[in-house]
Amino acid sequence: MIDKSTFDNRTALFHTFGCKLNFAETSTVARMFAEKGVRRITPGETPDFIVINSCSVTDLADKKCRQTIRSLNRRYPDAAIIVTGCYAQLKSDEVAALPGVKIVAGIDRKLELCDFVERWSADHKPMSLVGDSRDIRSFMPSCSRGDRTRYFLKVQDGCDYWCTYCTIPKARGRSRSGTIDGIVAQAREVAAQGGKEIVITGVNIGEFGKGRDDNFLDLIKELDKVDGIERYRISSIEPNLLTDEIIEFVAGSRSFMPHFHVPLQSGSDEVLKLMRRHYDTALFASKIEKIRQTIPDAFIGVDLIVGARGETDECFAASKAFVESLDISRLHVFTYSERPGTRALEIDHVVSQEEKHRRTRLMLAVSERKLDGFTRRFTGSVRPVLLEHPREGHPLSGFTDNYLKVEITGIDSQLAEALDNTIAPVYIGKPITERESVNASLIL
Repeated sequence: MIDKSTFDNRTALFHTFGCKLNFAETSTVARMFAEKGVRRITPGETPDFIVINSCSVTDLADKKCRQTIRSLNRRYPDAAIIVTGCYAQLKSDEVAALPGVKIVAGIDRKLELCDFVERWSADHKPMSLVGDSRDIRSFMPSCSRGDRTRYFLKVQDGCDYWCTYCTIPKARGRSRSGTIDGIVAQAREVAAQGGKEIVITGVNIGEFGKGRDDNFLDLIKELDKVDGIERYRISSIEPNLLTDEIIEFVAGSRSFMPHFHVPLQSGSDEVLKLMRRHYDTALFASKIEKIRQTIPDAFIGVDLIVGARGETDECFAASKAFVESLDISRLHVFTYSERPGTRALEIDHVVSQEEKHRRTRLMLAVSERKLDGFTRRFTGSVRPVLLEHPREGHPLSGFTDNYLKVEITGIDSQLAEALDNTIAPVYIGKPITERESVNASLIL
């Protein structure tokens, strides 16, 4: 039983690193603290607790976590710092040694953070509660509202793929997922709160239902029936798990948007084998072709890692040529970062930092051309946009159904307020290249 005196009239600061999944989980943790009487700090206040949900996808992510912990400790020396997430799971001793850290909690212990704070408050002895990720079986349901209009709904966690460059299976454990009934109930709650759009998130969402009789297609069919939710977006889904049936369902569904995010990681079959990915370029190309044939206007984002071990000059050239051949909308380019404990370190060929950065620049240029070409296809057309109340000093903006960001000028503040979180037809104008968005006009 929680001693409410531990929490009443206390304040907290929540800081999240990494993926949308982490943000969804932080939102759940913040609600738990709020239910115990802890409120988020307002500008100028000093927190009693600092909760950090960490990331460890790269060495840079680890470094940013360490820097932020040290900075927050200097700024708020009397606050108790609580660290969870992937960095805490993988390097708990390193995290525990950082200044101000009182509690380190494993990836599967986030729902217990209030209990841990109460225990720490009794004797102020530092605590590290991190187990072996291979033993994790529980699924933590999470749903968060984004900074504007979207909600992020977690449906799956963990991964069984063990790609050679990746630490996520070690950090998050085996693949596991929520129930369809539970997830649909959360979607209904979002609708009751006035939410219009939900992004479906997870580590490897295509594995939803693994070990059970249901699957990801079953889930999205049920979500499509939820009254009040007008838009769903499917976050990153592995190409080998993106079935033709899923693509065809999205094409004919009531509320799933023409928007896919499909990780490629390399356009070289040789590198894909070294990465131990579950597909080759032929399969990937067939999925892109299927999307384009079925949903011609779909936005297709693609993840790509540049400079991985084993990526020779010839492999990079093949990867670049393959990417250029694809009818996609945008690349999300990541420069390869060495991760201790990964099998990638056993691969001989190492790409220099200078060459990694050169290749990254080349791929980013490809991405800019792809995005510009895709955007210009819709100049002069009308598309539905979920409008967002503008931040101070910014125009009214939002995203089309196929994920073009639009900016609408000349709208007074009163009308902008009335249009917040509504879907309206918008005339698409010319691209604003430097901001990766387009000028648009509201059709009233």
